[in-house]
Amino acid sequence: MAPKTAPAAGGLWGELGLALLPTLTILLVLAFVEAFSRQRLPFASLASSAFLIYLDPRHRTNSVRTLALSQGAAAVIGFAARETLGVGYAAAALAMLATIVLMVLLDAVHPPAVSTALGFAFRSGPEINLALFGMALALVALLALLQRGSLWLLGRLEA
Repeated sequence: MAPKTAPAAGGLWGELGLALLPTLTILLVLAFVEAFSRQRLPFASLASSAFLIYLDPRHRTNSVRTLALSQGAAAVIGFAARETLGVGYAAAALAMLATIVLMVLLDAVHPPAVSTALGFAFRSGPEINLALFGMALALVALLALLQRGSLWLLGRLEA
């Protein structure tokens, strides 16, 4: 069983307050996606990424480099698998395995990226937009930078 971390300053309300920024960011991303496209499934894993960034922004799994490499590669791999093999389990299996291997090789393991690969591999409609996913990913990366900046600023204010 994993050790429990100390509760954040402010108790439950402090924790909920800290969760507000990633929640608002993902809601903005979803509104942005809805304005341009009807595809929602490939973007669902970005919500997991945002929550992980909030939970532990200093962990290397949640670094901007890891987030961008793993999520970006997963989207491209899932899209390529679908285009090559068609929609189905073969494309999903290839996308999932290729994403995991690439994340390990690049030392950029971010588990929600596996869901991204599957989302793009299983997408059966005509609306696959990698550029739109890239813009949404950039917003989540901005969240990661804001979280790190907030922690740095809080550390400076407490010192």
